[in-house]
Amino acid sequence: MFCRDPRVIVIDTPRLTLRPHTVDDLAHVVALARDPAVTAFIRGLPTSEEECWHRLLRYAGHWSQLGFGMFAVFERQTGRFVGEAGLADFHRGLGADFDGAPEAAWMLMGWAHGAGLALEAAAAAHAWLEERRPGGRTVCIIDPANLGSIRLSQKLGYAPFRQGVYRDAPVTLFERRLMT
Repeated sequence: MFCRDPRVIVIDTPRLTLRPHTVDDLAHVVALARDPAVTAFIRGLPTSEEECWHRLLRYAGHWSQLGFGMFAVFERQTGRFVGEAGLADFHRGLGADFDGAPEAAWMLMGWAHGAGLALEAAAAAHAWLEERRPGGRTVCIIDPANLGSIRLSQKLGYAPFRQGVYRDAPVTLFERRLMT
């Protein structure tokens, strides 16, 4: 059974703390959505405060209804906001071979790129979900030009399985299968 109370979920890694978002994270979510390093590869990311508020509420819905979702990621030493990582069900409408499986996602502030923090956060989120839902299949989509995220997905065990279009832009669909 999944934990349905996100207030009790905290994951510490050597450099990071991951926890479900709270309404107090709105400024962080807005800053992330407006960071040019983030928006370079993510089309249609909501950037207004209202849209980011809706995103925060969607995150809360994942935790309360599915028992898993996106984590807010912070540096352990400083408490500085790093970004988001986790697995969710975004209902993207990309087909039966994609929709319905937990979808991995990671977005880090530009200052955090290239330091291995995305891998550390995403690996921790995957390990957390695997403890609760062993042996399942997870998916992710990545802009084909986002070579850093493609490399990260491969380090997490993802492999491409087809090309697609999301929000009028090409994407590569990846999957990760774990044996029980």
